Amino acid sequence: MAKVKKLVLVTAKHLPQHRDWLRLAEEVAKEAGVELEVREEDYVLVNQCGEQDEFGMAWLPQLLAIMEDGSCKLVLSKLPLDTATLKSDIGEAKKLALEALRKLEEG
Repeated sequence: MAKVKKLVLVTAKHLPQHRDWLRLAEEVAKEAGVELEVREEDYVLVNQCGEQDEFGMAWLPQLLAIMEDGSCKLVLSKLPLDTATLKSDIGEAKKLALEALRKLEEG
């Protein structure tokens, strides 16, 4: 069972949800007690270990975990929406991300 070494947020400052993702990644990293690295438009990394569409293309932003064994795993690729406001639900996203990190560490 490998532990999470650090989180990597792959994003781009010009994207509409950039600030939401940045806030989410900072909160998750702090709560998980791991380092956070923010990368601008690293499509190589997201194509290697992120989520892709039906054409094999990755999108941004995506939150990834670098494990102690060197592997890279997907943590979150889409923000859930609050059904009442249709805005990003950062609280639910944080819950999903922390759950994904626990599952990664459990194996």
